[in-house]
Amino acid sequence: MSNSRQGPPKHQNRFAWKPNAGHKINETELGGRLRPFSDITGVCPRCREQIDWKRRYGKYKPLSHPAKCQRCSKRNVRQAYHNLCFGCAKEHKVCAKCCSRVDHTVGRDSSEVEAEKKMLEEAIKHARERDKRTLLRTINKSKSSAKTKNDKETVGELFPNASLEEYAKSSRNDDDDGDDEDVDKDHDPDDNHVGYEC
Repeated sequence: MSNSRQGPPKHQNRFAWKPNAGHKINETELGGRLRPFSDITGVCPRCREQIDWKRRYGKYKPLSHPAKCQRCSKRNVRQAYHNLCFGCAKEHKVCAKCCSRVDHTVGRDSSEVEAEKKMLEEAIKHARERDKRTLLRTINKSKSSAKTKNDKETVGELFPNASLEEYAKSSRNDDDDGDDEDVDKDHDPDDNHVGYEC
């Protein structure tokens, strides 16, 4: 039987299929609102789409314990569907899932993220209170909204200086310079009487 029919499907879906549509979702389980899945890192864009599809349609099975890396034979693979640990994948410049040579992988290493967080916390510590609150508000807003921009681009929009430390130092210098002018302009030097006459 040959399939000679062409064109769109006869009955188009009105809405997308949702896995576990009739089941109550436990928010404390992995993949719930309180414990979301970790970011997909160290893979090529094609493999990232495959893993993301598994997450969207309820086929994703997270690892219960670290798996063994196929290159170094250590139990360093912490993400599901990965064959190589992040170190081996980065060293050989290959995708951690399909092991094909890739120029650019998706995501960042957890050590890079931690280093960036430390730098940000250090800059927050030395900034003025007003700048701290502005920065924290922007970070919280970017976490809640879709991540379309990198954190570095957000920092560049907030701070005109090249680094956060320079911005913190310049804002502290601005505060020191502005405290000297505490002169009462409404005070009249000729008005020295007390308010009653003898």
